[in-house]
Amino acid sequence: MSISGRIEFVEVGPRDGLQNEKLLVSTQDKLALINRAIDAGARRIEVTSFVNPTRVPQMADAESVCAGLPVRDDTTFIGLVMNMRGAERALATGRIDQLGAVAVATDRFAMANQGQTSDESVQAAKSIIALANAEGRTAQCTIAASFGCPFEGEVAQDRVVAMAAALAEAGPVEIALADTIGVGNPAHVAELVARVRDAIAPLPVRVHFHNTRNTGLANVWAAVTAGASIIDASIGGLGGCPFAPGAAGNVPSEDVVYMLERAGIDTGMDLDRLIETSRWLSDIMGRKLPGMVAQSPAFPVAA
Repeated sequence: MSISGRIEFVEVGPRDGLQNEKLLVSTQDKLALINRAIDAGARRIEVTSFVNPTRVPQMADAESVCAGLPVRDDTTFIGLVMNMRGAERALATGRIDQLGAVAVATDRFAMANQGQTSDESVQAAKSIIALANAEGRTAQCTIAASFGCPFEGEVAQDRVVAMAAALAEAGPVEIALADTIGVGNPAHVAELVARVRDAIAPLPVRVHFHNTRNTGLANVWAAVTAGASIIDASIGGLGGCPFAPGAAGNVPSEDVVYMLERAGIDTGMDLDRLIETSRWLSDIMGRKLPGMVAQSPAFPVAA
C-alpha cells in the first residue's frame, strides 16, 4: 500500500451540493459559498451546471453565477455539462476554465440522466472534451454509477474500466469514478480504482462518493490507498442527483479534510474555515447539515 502525501481537493458544493435541494438558493448566496470555499483553500470548484432549468431549477442561474465569479488566476472554475449545448453555454460565459463531462455506466440511468444510452454518453463526453481542448480550455469526465445503478443494480467492473480507457483517448485531464447512489464498499472501491488507474495511466483518477449508506469516508480512504489522487467533496455533506432515486449527500468537505490531514495527507485546505462555512451554509439551508466534524468539538484542543 502506497499513499500519496498530498491529494488534490475539488469542492463540488455549489453544484452537486445544491442541485437537488428544494430550497432555491440565491445567486448571491451561491457566490458567497464559492468565495468562502476559495478562502478555505479550494483551488478547483464545481461552480454550476449548464442543464435544462426545467429539469434542474436550482441551476437556472448558471450564467449569472459565472458573471459574478471572482477574477483569479489560481483557481479553476468547473462547469458540469451533459451535451454540446451545455458545453457551448459554458464556454460562452468566458468564465468556465474546465468542462465537466459525464458518461454513465448503464443504459437505464444514462437515459434518465441525459436521454441517451451508455455508449452514446461516452461519445458525447468525448465530443465535449474535444470541444474544450479546441477552445483552449480543459475538460474532465466523470463515469456516473461506477459502483452501482439505481435501476440496473450491480455494474460490471470490466464495463467501467473499458469506458475509462475509451474516454482517456479523448484527452481529458482526469477520469472520475462516481458512486452516484452511495452503494460502494471499500474493497470494491480499492479494486476498481486500481484497475482504472492502471488502464488510464498517466492520467490521474478522481473519485466522487455519496454517503448514502454511511460508507463514504471509508471509500475515500480506500480510494486514496489504491492510488486516487483527486477527491470530490461538498461542504456540509449536501448533495444528490435529481435523476437517481436515493442518491443522498456527498462526503462532507470538512470531514474528508479532517480525516486526511490527521492521517498526514496534505489537502491544501483550511479546516477551521471549512467548519465555519459549513455552519454558515446550515443557516442558509435552514437545517442541520450531515457533516459531522462541524458538529463536534475541536480536536486537538489548542493549548
